Amino acid sequence: MALEHRRRRFPTTRWSVVVAAGDSVSPESQAALSALCEAYWAPVYAYVCQTGRSEDVAGDLTQAFFTRVLEKRDFRNARSDLGRFRSFLLTAVRYFLANQVDYERSLKRGGGQVHLPLEPVAGGPCKAPADRSSGETPETIYEQRWALTVLDQAMVKLAQESERAGRGRLFEGLRPFLTGDAEASYASCAQELGMTEGAVRVALHRLRGQFGRHLRETLAETVSDPGEIDSEIQYLLRVLARRHASSSLEQV
Repeated sequence: MALEHRRRRFPTTRWSVVVAAGDSVSPESQAALSALCEAYWAPVYAYVCQTGRSEDVAGDLTQAFFTRVLEKRDFRNARSDLGRFRSFLLTAVRYFLANQVDYERSLKRGGGQVHLPLEPVAGGPCKAPADRSSGETPETIYEQRWALTVLDQAMVKLAQESERAGRGRLFEGLRPFLTGDAEASYASCAQELGMTEGAVRVALHRLRGQFGRHLRETLAETVSDPGEIDSEIQYLLRVLARRHASSSLEQV
């Protein structure tokens, strides 16, 4: 009963609006889907790169994929197992790439220019395909890029909130502690901000709480059920832990 009550009170967020709309078109669901596609362009681009495509081809394919997602709008198959936007997106891009032989041939001939009704996104250089012996796959690279994108969005929201509240300088001073900068120290931060170390610790505790709130709100935009938010948090932490472990091994 409590769970049903929570579901009824769950705010109407981007992915829940899209899933509820199914294959119908409405200004609200179209805007919600466009915003999600813009926000999560980077994980899909990283995945396409990991399938062995060049930077230019990967960029074209990523744009073509999102154009198709925006135009086709068939979410009748966004069942409970695809209730998370990240799961739907990964399944959709796998299917898309499996059917792109003809499209890639047209790219090589100089055709296939695609208009994407989204803000342009810089893809950056493609990383070399992951070494499968290390346990990395295109899927794990996608997960890592997804996790970093979620963190980036939450950090941007926190920065904007801090600026509006007149605490922009405090946020910038404490940001290294949130991003895990090994060189950050309470003493140097306190000196820079003209605060005591105790005051810095208290301010950081509050800022971490605000960051956690923005992180939950960011993830809530990508699920269709409130019961999935906590599991998404745990997923995010596992992905980041694996990424940190992998980075540490590369330095050995």
